Amino acid sequence: MATREDNMAAQQRFGLAANSGNYEALNDVVSPNAIDHDPAPGQGPGPDGYRHFFTELHSAFPDVNISIDYMVADDDNIAMAYTLTGTHQGLFMGFAPTGKHVNIHGLQISKFADGKLVERWGSSDQLGILEQLGLYPAH
Repeated sequence: MATREDNMAAQQRFGLAANSGNYEALNDVVSPNAIDHDPAPGQGPGPDGYRHFFTELHSAFPDVNISIDYMVADDDNIAMAYTLTGTHQGLFMGFAPTGKHVNIHGLQISKFADGKLVERWGSSDQLGILEQLGLYPAH
């Protein structure tokens, strides 16, 4: 049985994979049947779904960085607040590159079993991304 520390280490390896583009590491920390309750368009289950999402994110924002602002954990769950930054240099949600920088915040709760992510709930400021890119008018 994985401990809280094991799960936090798995979450850290997940974050390193997301930032570095070393997506093969996702196989070690994400269950093959992991469910994301807030998936990106076209994102399937498991490590392949995250690999698809992060590949598209890095294509649109090659300098993307996700940093943890706050994290709390119990035996099976990790909740965190994060900041995502990057410069729009590739196709994103069908929009051509703008060259603009984004800085947005999000929240995530991840459930772990046997040291692997099995479920994720999250919310990121997608509207804020579009506003900062000048693709949606701010009010």
